[in-house]
Amino acid sequence: MAKKTESTFVNMLLTLFIITAVAAFALAGVYELTKEPIEKAKLAKKIAALKQVLPAFDTVISQNIEFPDMALPLGFNYALKDGDTVGIAVETFTMNGFSGLIRAMVGFAPDGTIIDVVHLEHKETPGLGDKVDKKKSPWSDQFKGKHPGSFKLKVVKDGGDVDAITAATITSRAYSDAIDRAFIAFKEQKGDRHE
Repeated sequence: MAKKTESTFVNMLLTLFIITAVAAFALAGVYELTKEPIEKAKLAKKIAALKQVLPAFDTVISQNIEFPDMALPLGFNYALKDGDTVGIAVETFTMNGFSGLIRAMVGFAPDGTIIDVVHLEHKETPGLGDKVDKKKSPWSDQFKGKHPGSFKLKVVKDGGDVDAITAATITSRAYSDAIDRAFIAFKEQKGDRHE
């Protein structure tokens, strides 16, 4: 019969160190294995969103722009066809969702008219706030073809022109806020591309 090792502070410390080191190496290995596929999936999602909110293009120039009164930078994607700007997709956000952060992409024509909008990320309530997802509801189609200069990006209950999602007014307000933030930034940039 094998002799049991006596438990001492040094033995316990050594055992914990070995377990922690093995776990750290395993996590690092999994991260390295999944890093590239995750980045590819994010890029594919962004390209799909760009194709959805912009007219046909042959070149996209992307840049993140920081604004003094915004917590996060906004992504500007200038779509060109034969050298002419045909649209600008702004990656925007709001922190006012029912569950916090909502990220969306808004496609603008050069005159500021909304071509289309698509959500990029949210954690809204399934069956209610998740209707911002085009796969679950056509609710966000109401922004197509509207110009924020004449279409108030607030829900009707707040004096705006946006029909709220039934039982998800907070999400509707937040999504409208994200689109309004994109339009304000679009106007500040005046649609000009930064080289």
